[in-house]
Amino acid sequence: MTTTTITIHATARAANGKGPAGRVRAAGKVPAIVYGPGEKGRAISVEPKDIKAILQSPLGGNTVVTLTVDGHSQLALLKSFDHDPMTRGVVHADFYSVSLDRKILVQVPFVLTGKSKGIANEGGILRQIFRSLPVLTTPDKIPARIEADISHLGLGESLHIRELTLAEGVSIKLDGSQTIVSIVAPEKDTEVAKVPGAAPDAKAAPAGKDAKAAAPAKDAKAPAKKK
Repeated sequence: MTTTTITIHATARAANGKGPAGRVRAAGKVPAIVYGPGEKGRAISVEPKDIKAILQSPLGGNTVVTLTVDGHSQLALLKSFDHDPMTRGVVHADFYSVSLDRKILVQVPFVLTGKSKGIANEGGILRQIFRSLPVLTTPDKIPARIEADISHLGLGESLHIRELTLAEGVSIKLDGSQTIVSIVAPEKDTEVAKVPGAAPDAKAAPAGKDAKAAAPAKDAKAPAKKK
């Protein structure tokens, strides 16, 4: 279970556009936007070190932070950020406000453990269809990763979504029959695995109507990036 470990003290920005954003960067800060369900995007500025602290934390962008803007605090996730192509410094960030009683959709790393007997004893080749999985849960239950032991898989065998062990309150927004790992013969490894309706490592689509709450695209329109 995640906990709020990072507090970010942000400052509201009254003006938008390239000029004001440039002045924020010139002052050594990062222009950002915070938005969420029923909340119009608000322009803020944050410290670069705070963005770095989020990205270096165990959950990375899935870290729940306390975002304090001029004395008002709310929980949020770092949804996206832009780098300067030359300096690699963060030049813009988007934060999405969350609530501990509202489910959200996030991408979580998918990690394999063990060595397949189909690889060790039968010369098979590992084909991992997904490197991350779309997880639906409340912000306090976002896992750092989803793990699967593949040591039992023989040549020609596969692992499916329904076989994953998940914590209570955590679900994967993919069909249970979806193949996520296969052990294939070398001559078949040249075939490209096709995933209907999704691509490996793609950003998760908004949560369905069965969710208690939705991902950002459902709850609110993300404001256009304003440099």
